[in-house]
Amino acid sequence: MSEATRFAPSPTGWLHLGHAYAALFAYEQAAGGRFLIRLEDIDGTRARPEYEGAIFEDLAWLGLEWEQPVRRQSEHFDDYRAALKKLEAMGVMYPCFCTRREIQEEIARAGNAPQGPDGPLYPGTCRGRSAEEREQRMAAGEQYALRLDVAKAGGLVNGELLWTDRTRGCFVAKPAVFGDVVLARKDTPASYHLAVVVDDALQGITLVTRGEDLLEATHLHRLLQALLGLPVPEWRHHGLITDENGKRLAKRDDARSLRSLREAGWTAERVKEEIRRKMAP
Repeated sequence: MSEATRFAPSPTGWLHLGHAYAALFAYEQAAGGRFLIRLEDIDGTRARPEYEGAIFEDLAWLGLEWEQPVRRQSEHFDDYRAALKKLEAMGVMYPCFCTRREIQEEIARAGNAPQGPDGPLYPGTCRGRSAEEREQRMAAGEQYALRLDVAKAGGLVNGELLWTDRTRGCFVAKPAVFGDVVLARKDTPASYHLAVVVDDALQGITLVTRGEDLLEATHLHRLLQALLGLPVPEWRHHGLITDENGKRLAKRDDARSLRSLREAGWTAERVKEEIRRKMAP
């Protein structure tokens, strides 16, 4: 079976060696199949046209070719709204009026708060609010986010949810690891977690390749796929390229960007050799 894979960068900075590795990894997995580029540009405050143009330039320089047209998340808000509407009808979402500061203060008061992959879990402050209070506060124009009631959502699923990483094997999904995650905000029509499962389904992705830092997120994504009735791909989570101190590369470190390396005289082959060296066992 031919694969359909994707590389999904955010046009919020210059691509670096870690991005190059992720793109090349996905491209190799799709050999003989479909390789797609998706721009995760929902954050309109940080996404810039110059970064988008640089992404295409860098990937072409690396020798990659991809299917057209490129999917831009900012052009498909209706897809995410439709998914939210379906989840809302299932009763597995609730509005959260807590500010980040209020959440931090509540966590501090709680003492030993449950921990997730991204830190302390949301304490569920707004989960128990009455429908009347929610409606009043929303009608008053209060800012709110839409959170997934992960316990209620899990209760709608029959049996265990399984997912497969082709390197690590079969997993039983444990979506509660992230707690009641945010699925959308007023200024952001979909979180990464919601958008990625909708996009992968609509684009026919059969193999999701991404860094091992997102391995835990797959537990949550598998639940969202089940709730929304979406096809289930397989995954392959790869290692991460780090700097000399073992720290993951960041877009803000311009010295390691592909753009800077190219301007310094590096060739695409040298970039690939550097990646092979860094990722050698």
